[in-house]
Amino acid sequence: MQANVGNTDRALRIVAGLIILSLYFVLGDGLRWAALIGLVPLVTGLAGWCPLYTLLGIRTCSRRTQA
Repeated sequence: MQANVGNTDRALRIVAGLIILSLYFVLGDGLRWAALIGLVPLVTGLAGWCPLYTLLGIRTCSRRTQA
């Protein structure tokens, strides 16, 4: 599993994931579960690897920072 998410992309994903997850506490009972979608950008940001990027052949990190 090679890293395919760059540092800026990772930071944006982590922040976006945390913001979306925080909606869990704001939304009503019917929509509360939808905030769990924030786990996707959070986990991909923390891991540095995005499966969709792999399928599409996208890489936002430089070659030398790949693990």
